Amino acid sequence: MSYLHYVVAAYLVFVAVMAWDWLAPRLQIRRQLRAARLLAARRDAARAAPSDNGELTR
Repeated sequence: MSYLHYVVAAYLVFVAVMAWDWLAPRLQIRRQLRAARLLAARRDAARAAPSDNGELTR
């Protein structure tokens, strides 16, 4: 009886899990950096836009 298929499957699962463990944090960091950049751009645009709502500003 050969365990070749079991060993190959185990290694494939191991490689897949290790690849996901390497990739997931990088994707999360990218997503968070993009969100921070967009938020900063929205805040800059809000500061630069003139206030046309008729209220006084301080």
